[in-house]
Order: sequence, then C-alpha cells, then structure tokens
Amino acid sequence: MPLPTRYAKSGDINIAYQVVGDGPLDLVFVMGWVSHLDWFWEEPRFARFLGRLASFSRLLLFDKRGTGLSDRAVGLPTLEERMDDVRAVMDAVGSERAALLGISEGGPMCALFAATYPERTAALIILGSYARRLKAPAYRCGDTPDERDRLAEHVEGNWGSDIRLPARAPSLMHDARFREWWATYLRMSASPGAAAALIRMNMAIDIRHVLPTIRVPTLIIHRTGDRSLPVAAGRYLAAHIPGARFIELPGDDHLPFVGDQDAILDEVEQFLTGARPAPEADRVLATVMAAEITNAAASAARLGDRRWSGVRDGYDALMREAVDRFRGQEASRTVDGGLATFDGPARAIRCAEEIVRGARGLGLQVRTGLHTGEVVAVREGIIGAALHLAVQVARQAAPGEVVVSNTVKDLVVGSGLDFQPLGDRVFPGLPGEWRLFRLASETSAAQPEPQLRHGEAIREAYSVRVETTSIERTSAATRASSHGLTARELEVLRLLAAGHSNRELGEALFISPTTAARHVANIYAKLSVDSRAEATAYAHHHGLI
Repeated sequence: MPLPTRYAKSGDINIAYQVVGDGPLDLVFVMGWVSHLDWFWEEPRFARFLGRLASFSRLLLFDKRGTGLSDRAVGLPTLEERMDDVRAVMDAVGSERAALLGISEGGPMCALFAATYPERTAALIILGSYARRLKAPAYRCGDTPDERDRLAEHVEGNWGSDIRLPARAPSLMHDARFREWWATYLRMSASPGAAAALIRMNMAIDIRHVLPTIRVPTLIIHRTGDRSLPVAAGRYLAAHIPGARFIELPGDDHLPFVGDQDAILDEVEQFLTGARPAPEADRVLATVMAAEITNAAASAARLGDRRWSGVRDGYDALMREAVDRFRGQEASRTVDGGLATFDGPARAIRCAEEIVRGARGLGLQVRTGLHTGEVVAVREGIIGAALHLAVQVARQAAPGEVVVSNTVKDLVVGSGLDFQPLGDRVFPGLPGEWRLFRLASETSAAQPEPQLRHGEAIREAYSVRVETTSIERTSAATRASSHGLTARELEVLRLLAAGHSNRELGEALFISPTTAARHVANIYAKLSVDSRAEATAYAHHHGLI
C-alpha cells in the first residue's frame, strides 16, 4: 500500500513527497525523467529497492514539479527550480543535511545541489547519469540533436505504451506484467506533451563546468552495457568530480531496480554508512553579479557632491533591496557599483534586470555581468576567481545591458530567458576562454514606462496642456527662451515632470510619440540632463513648473 503523501511548498508550487524509514542518515532519492510516488510501490522490484535504502536511512521521496503528484501546470522547470524543490522537501521534514541519490536526469540536479549547498549535502551518489545530454567537441558520449528530436516525437506519438522499455530495462522487455506497470507508470507520471518537452529540455543540460566545484564525498555507479546512457558518461563524471569514486558494474539495464539491484545497493550502503563528514563549507558554487555605473564620474561632476550623494544613496538602496528580494547576498561595494552572489543563476539575472531598470529612473546607466563558478567564504567576505570573471564580463556590456558567461546560460535553460551571442573572450590573468551572451530583453536601453489607463492619460495630460497654453502662454515663452527651450519644449517638460509617457505626451499635444520623443531628447540636451528625474529636478529648481 502506498505511503502517506504530503506536500511541501517550493515558491508557489506544491511538491509531493513521502518519508519512509527512520535511519540515522537522511537520503533524498531523485528519480530521472518522470515519476509517480504512489506507482513506485506497485512494482515489487522498485518497492524492494526503496525498502533497502530505507533500511539504513530516513528516505525522502518526491515527484519533481510538473510530474506525478506534484503540481503539473508549471511550464518547463529548470535545474535551478528543481534544485529548490529538493531544498523545500528537506525543509518540510526538518532535514538540515542529507545525502542525495540521483538517477539518470536526477544526477545533474543532485550534482548542482551538492555544489551549491555543500553544507546541506552529506554525500552525493549518481546512478547511470551524465553531465551533458548532447555530443560536443570535447564530449562524445551524448546524442545528436536530431536523435533527441526524433525521440521526443516518438515519445509524444506513442505515449501510453511501454515506450523506451528496450533501452531502460532490456532484461524485462518480454515480461508482460512489468511492461504493463511501466506503461501505466509513464501515463500517471506525465502527459505526452510534457514528457516530450522534458526530453527537449534535457537536451540543453550541461553541468560540465560545475563538476570540479563539488566538494562532498561522491560515488558514481554505472553499468557497463547501459543501453540508455553509455558508461563513458559515468566515467566522465567520475573523472571531473574531485575525489569521486567510480564503480562500474555488469549489466545492460538502465533502471537501477531492474537486474542485479543488490550489487548497486551494496555499494550505496557501504559508501553511505562509512562516509566521512563533508569538509567545512568554505567553497560553494555561486552566481556572481557585478554591477557598474558607467556614467558615475560624469554624473557626480555635473550634479555636485550634495546632489550626487543623494542619487548614489538611492542607487545603493535600490541594489540592496533587489539583491535581498532575489535571495542574494551583497559581497562588496565599489566606487562605481558592487558585487553580489546568488545560489541560483535565474534569480541573479532577474535581479540584474531590475537594477538596470531601476537605475534609469535615477538617471544612471548601469551595466551588469554574471558568472557562475566556485567562490570561497573567508572572514572578510567572499573571494575567488569567479568574482574577477564577473567583473570582466560586466565590462563587456554596454550601458543598460546584462551580459552572462556560458556557465550562467547553460544553467538557465528552460527559464524563458533569451540570449544573443557576443563571441569568445580571453581575460588577462584569468584562465581559459569564455563565451559571452547578451540578455536579449536588455539589449535596448529604453524600457516601456509605466502608463496610466488610456482614457485617464488623455484627460489628465490634456488638462495640464490647457492650463499651460491658456493661462501661462506669455510667461512660458519668456522662461523657456531663457533656458534655451522653445515654448513647445516647455510644455513637453511640464508634462514630462507630471509623469506622462511619450505616448501620453503625444496625445495631449496632438503630436506623434516619435515627435514627442524628439522633443524630450532636445530638452535633455539643452538642460544637460540624462533622465526624467534630472529634468524634473532642473525644472523645479529654476521655477519652470
């Protein structure tokens, strides 16, 4: 009979989990591709496999978001989001530290968690898994994109049958009862479209750069004849994770509970019950964001010390609040910006976007760079080459842009973020060649401004226009000319200071938004200001409004 299923909150998503056993060690079991908690227990071999794990641990089982008993309508989840689901389940059961066991696709997620949260990871075990799903020049043990695309189409078109069984469990492909269990397991775990989408998403998984940063005891197990993933993929993992132990076992089955499961379980139990404690968590994987104000010196000289101090205080508050909201930590402040670290690259990118947008309202031009790598916690703060790389990446960005290294881009696949390639860079004093990408949503420095509802904008803007043109026309022309503005530009300035967008300016003055934008640009140039905020302050100071 299935165990009681409970739910943990991971953001707004409900994650289904079960707890079995009461051993001294917490062990999180992460199934690959798709899963269904209740249907685990309907297959005697699977039930025995899980029972053996629970005999020496408190075993935590869960369905990843989008599959099984967890919330389904969640879009394509990223590795980062799924990693947060592990943390949510651990928090729900009061687990401060656990070993992670990842099967197939669950392996990269567990590896990323171990690198990011070594203080919460007692050990890492990866069964029949990989670092990258597709072939690459330096990685020949993957599939081609065409092969994965054909697989996704085949899966979606034949979902509900015993699809993929010859590759997953060849030793049981003629067992009618197991074939029926497998077909039902797949149907209960995900929809056809979701299963195919997950296959396509997994095509982009690439954690090769994460592997050297893993500092917890690690065991890699792979069967020699695995028909789903070649043993070379397991060897690659072991060769690139420091101190990892690699066990190669005979057999053709990919599913670990099929075939000689005791050979696997014996190695897992020996490894966990005899594992040494992880070293102090002074080295962690983090995403570093470097933000730099590109017009800081010019703005300070133009505004003077007092006004610049106020603007800079506003920017510091903006950055502090944004970093806090996206669960980051400020690492340091600089004359022209600052550094912050995040445990998730997608949150770091969203934070960078918010800082760039918010800075524009202060009349500041900010460029940001992000890199994911290993950092070291010391008494004075955070150190490491990753910080220097993030600074160098930021210096490749134009004002108003967010630029990331390939280590960041590779980890946010499926998040909906779009990038444009900037080419490869070599940075003085830093090893390697780095491929950079511009965040597509930030390629334009000008972002849409908040707008009132259409009818309200016209009425409000038009009322200001009537007041200006009918009551103050004569004095307006005089004041405008003394500051180099035309009467029309003074009208535009007043509406601008009242908070209206270019579209609303056009509606109020019966001109096109393009013409309104040209007037605004002329005003900025004539008043030597760079933003709406500075133009408004200038108008108030000189009695123009």
